[in-house]
Amino acid sequence: MVTARVLIIAGSDSGGGAGIQADIKTVTMLGGHAMTAITAITAQNTRGVQGVHPVPTDMVLAQIDSVASDIGVDAIKIGMIGSAETAAAAAERLSRPDLAQAAVVFDPVMVANSGSVLADSATIDAFRALLDRAMVATPNLPELDTLGGEDAVLAHGCSLLIKGGHAEGETVIDRLLETGEGEVARWEAPRIDTPHSHGTGCTLASAIATGLAQGMPLEPAIARARDFVRLALMGAPGLGAGHGPMGQQFVRNDGLFTGPALNQFTLPATDYAASVAFYKQMGLTLIVDSPDNGYARFEAANGVTLSIHVGDGVAGGAATYLESGALDAWVAYLARRGVRFEQMPTDGSWGWREARLSDPAGNRLCLYQAGEYRRYPPWRV
Repeated sequence: MVTARVLIIAGSDSGGGAGIQADIKTVTMLGGHAMTAITAITAQNTRGVQGVHPVPTDMVLAQIDSVASDIGVDAIKIGMIGSAETAAAAAERLSRPDLAQAAVVFDPVMVANSGSVLADSATIDAFRALLDRAMVATPNLPELDTLGGEDAVLAHGCSLLIKGGHAEGETVIDRLLETGEGEVARWEAPRIDTPHSHGTGCTLASAIATGLAQGMPLEPAIARARDFVRLALMGAPGLGAGHGPMGQQFVRNDGLFTGPALNQFTLPATDYAASVAFYKQMGLTLIVDSPDNGYARFEAANGVTLSIHVGDGVAGGAATYLESGALDAWVAYLARRGVRFEQMPTDGSWGWREARLSDPAGNRLCLYQAGEYRRYPPWRV
């Protein structure tokens, strides 16, 4: 198996919420190998940044050269850059032949979630050289304004992912723009109401870089990265008194890959209360409790879910669920090869998209795509 190699050029966050620490967690959870060129050491926590110590430019370049010359690099994520000198030098270094083919995701970090300034005006001016090298830039709305707006960024020839988290409203809209084409994709999702969002931009950019390193096209890499960020927000451990860290470590078995992922079973039941009590006693966590529908869902410690459903099939039988982050393409591939489906992909009111079939022995299979709704449905207990 080939492991995607992701070089992260960014600052260190002593609180572990953003920066290099968030990047490493994200790349690792998505199956890549994270390497680092640290541009600054910060003293920070969930309340703010108490100190910043830039790493000298020659040391940043030495870190880049060290990993590139030995391990190799498939994609690069750039976050907090440290200084104008480092920005210019890094842009020049990344254009040399040994790194010129690596996809670059540039997250123009200027201000932390706490409000602390992480880039001065000279450094922001130097971002132009990094935009020239980037495949995609991922600014939030205030950062985009500082960079001069959509046209100013697109003039550098890179794609532009505009993050909508700083906008008003209950729906977050992210938009992907291309030079000469305008908007080519957009994603909308309900806002997740949590103060524990420190590191969202770092996590998103690193997740995109990992997808690109794994050979994914840009648009599906962004879609998977967004799913990862939302799941990490929902799994935030609630640490600190301010803007707490996300829960990258709790994104488990959530169909973020093309699949198939074996992470859900549904068992027929005859006595709802007895079955719920039994599986709670077994140590599973009840996450959906719907006695009127005879349906309950439980989560295991590794993130796999199990459901019981009164009247769903013959007692003693079971339904196995295989999840894919590209359900429709997977089903189309199987159908072209003669696999017969009882139900083609269909959206359900419970937030899952499902296709149904049976194996040669008559056992029921559900191929599905649920994203965050498997473990975090709106009605989660």
